Amino acid sequence: MASIFRVRSTALRRFLDSEAAGGIVLMVAAALALLVANSPLATTYFAVLKTYVGPLSVSHWINDGLMAMFFLLVGLEIKREFVDGQLSTWSRRILPGLCAAGGMAFPALIFASLNWSNHEVIRGWAIPTATDIAFALGVLSLLGSRVPASMKIFLAALAIIDDLGAVLIIAIFYTNDLQLWALAGAGIVMGVLFGLNRCGVRALLPYLLLGAVLSVLVLLSGVHATVAGVALALTIPLVSPVGGQSEHTVHSPLHNLEHALAKFVPFIIIPIFGFANAGVSLKGVDASALTNTLTIGVAGGLMVGKVIGVYGTALIAVKFGLADAPANAAPLHVLGVALLCGIGFTMSLFIGLLAFPDNQLLQDEVKIGILLGSALSAVLGTLVLRFSPRPGGIEARSF
Repeated sequence: MASIFRVRSTALRRFLDSEAAGGIVLMVAAALALLVANSPLATTYFAVLKTYVGPLSVSHWINDGLMAMFFLLVGLEIKREFVDGQLSTWSRRILPGLCAAGGMAFPALIFASLNWSNHEVIRGWAIPTATDIAFALGVLSLLGSRVPASMKIFLAALAIIDDLGAVLIIAIFYTNDLQLWALAGAGIVMGVLFGLNRCGVRALLPYLLLGAVLSVLVLLSGVHATVAGVALALTIPLVSPVGGQSEHTVHSPLHNLEHALAKFVPFIIIPIFGFANAGVSLKGVDASALTNTLTIGVAGGLMVGKVIGVYGTALIAVKFGLADAPANAAPLHVLGVALLCGIGFTMSLFIGLLAFPDNQLLQDEVKIGILLGSALSAVLGTLVLRFSPRPGGIEARSF
């Protein structure tokens, strides 16, 4: 019995440590939400989400409270990659940076072109601009050796820059009326946090306590509270103050906090968010829900806009010598990854909630568009990569 338990424990540990695990858990949570929302449990499901616990509903606690930890982890990953990772030099940033910019611009243009005359719906222009890194990397990992290692690095770097762009969009375009006193208070707290960093304070507790204060002030200022998570992450020390040693040899507060959140966020917070927000009741939904410009704008932006923006930008950048092609990658590999960038689940859902906070009908149409666009992008991307040439023997110039 003990040996069976050890085998099961080892298998579970291997699954949790795999790159695909987070994406698979999120897929299961989303599928379960759709199933529950269209079952006899639907009334209970929606009632629980609307139930108030203290000053906020369960849904708001999840979307505004728990997701702050998600954005904190995003901020930690962004800082680590830019300071000491795959984005630490300009040569490494050029191709994923250009492709991330193209992959955000074209989906927004497609959405806007379809909804320009609708002053309420146009507010959702940013919904298809984001890529879900957990989903996309999860699908890519399932393909194993058929995908060059350079493409996994490219996708991870692109998604990190994409997340940074999404955070900036939320801060700039989805901010309510600003309360200057609260914004000034948040600025003071940020100054103290940077001061702690400069003074070499390595204990995490002062940063986390001040981060909680920062979140409250940012929320009161009118800027979405989740932005505070990214701002806090930028102040967490990364480089050891002792002898200028790299954090590859000395653990830093940033690495410690990122490690602490690495399992909690993808395996608890994100699935809870997915389960709470992917549930769409299809009762009474007819063909018009699939053909309205909001749904098409979101689905088309993800599935078509991302391909044009990422793949098209990569071809142009390499052709004109602006960036080097990913090692051992053929054009079909880049096309497949560009399609996977159309999986926009977590961040797209989050922006959709910010765009239409009081309109359940528009939220449902957004969710249908996200689910359709993400599912088609995942299937098409998988098929393209499945039938792409194997990495061995492919030269960069073949791109």
